[in-house]
Amino acid sequence: MAMKQNMKILIGAAVVSCFLGATVYANALTPNKKPLTPIHEPEFYGSASSSISSSVAVPAGTATFSTSGTVPPLLNKDGKTVYERYGNTEKQGEGILLNIEKQLTEQGLTMKDVVYLRVYVTPDASLEGKFDFQGWFSAYAKFFNTEENPVKPARSTVGVAALVHADWLIEIEAVAVYPKGHNQN
Repeated sequence: MAMKQNMKILIGAAVVSCFLGATVYANALTPNKKPLTPIHEPEFYGSASSSISSSVAVPAGTATFSTSGTVPPLLNKDGKTVYERYGNTEKQGEGILLNIEKQLTEQGLTMKDVVYLRVYVTPDASLEGKFDFQGWFSAYAKFFNTEENPVKPARSTVGVAALVHADWLIEIEAVAVYPKGHNQN
């Protein structure tokens, strides 16, 4: 009888330990420093020395604005090379971010409202077919993590084989959140 009682106690202790362990683990994965504590504006997480955030928490019920894949503007339709027509990766990235900035402005937003970027980069023939990630990072650095715009959105940069148009070296999608108090109707 005592053995059965001890076994029940042991099983009960194991179950409680599992629940406590799962709770500690879930809390460690929650980016908000106080799990389930309401936030009132986007919170950016990550290393202060990084140019991007590792994650962003957005308040519940916040209205968002997402751009579709935005591609570079044509600079010179008579250009003989991709670089004359659209520019290198950095120039294309700048043109796209200017376009996204315009789209945001039309919605009453700014680049300070951007919380996430998804970026597709293709190989650059002038770099022996390598991805010009540094060109993209240079374009990004002109718009984010600056004195004028200290926001560091979370970001994914993906190398892909090709985009819809052979001259495009980069395509960008953005997600922005409307500031607190925005009328969502």
